[in-house]
Amino acid sequence: MFSIGEFARLGLVSVRMLRHYDAIGLLRPAHVDPVTGYRSYQAEQLARLNRIVAIKDLGFTLEQVRAILDEKVSTEELHGMVRLRRAQLEERINADLDRLRSVEARLRTIETEGRMRTAEVVLKRVNPVRVARLSARAASYDGADIGPVIGPLFGELCRRVEDACLRITGPGIAHYREEDDGSVMVHACLPVNVAPGQVGRHDFEVTGLPGIETAATIIHHGPMEAVGPTFQALAHWIEETGHRSRDLAREVSLHCPDDRDAWVTELQIEVS
Repeated sequence: MFSIGEFARLGLVSVRMLRHYDAIGLLRPAHVDPVTGYRSYQAEQLARLNRIVAIKDLGFTLEQVRAILDEKVSTEELHGMVRLRRAQLEERINADLDRLRSVEARLRTIETEGRMRTAEVVLKRVNPVRVARLSARAASYDGADIGPVIGPLFGELCRRVEDACLRITGPGIAHYREEDDGSVMVHACLPVNVAPGQVGRHDFEVTGLPGIETAATIIHHGPMEAVGPTFQALAHWIEETGHRSRDLAREVSLHCPDDRDAWVTELQIEVS
């Protein structure tokens, strides 16, 4: 038997914590001296203590810990809970990092105010193109909502097009459609060598992406989360030239190496 101090040291917890666990009935001492009130613990109780600490550190309340222990959770189930919690934490960390990058991008946009690259805007006609397309819905047009949708869409579309043995004939194109509820349909497209009469059975859509008669275009260098200043330059050009934008921008991926800072993307906005 171990005193409460010895047991606390062996279990890598505080004496105060053990007293609290005793008070709420989560981990009772093996023996309590009726005269002195001293608590004593057995080595086998370390197993329950380890489970209590592990489950609590996963973010569960002590009441939830009690319920889980009452169900006699196995070691393998605990490992599964850890894996699930790790995935949740990684998702939260990634979301926080995305928000931080978004704030930094907005700050860069603010820094460029008064130094717009309007001279780089080119007005041109965009030809229609035959594309393979996958689509999904994003909560909004906010970059934090679009990014997690469009990236996986292109990855999956590339895999499916390759499996279908189709030849990709041009750069990837992302285009968007606003819905009445504020959400946005996100479309990932890859130009392919499929004529209208040759469409077979594929696990993706093959369709014609309409051309744009008059598009205001500008080249963006770098990752898309830093696209704010480029959009701002395009907005200033549209206003200064008296045009009106008619739709959300298309994004044509001209160069997409592993180094996102080296990305080259053409933004195309239909104007009248």
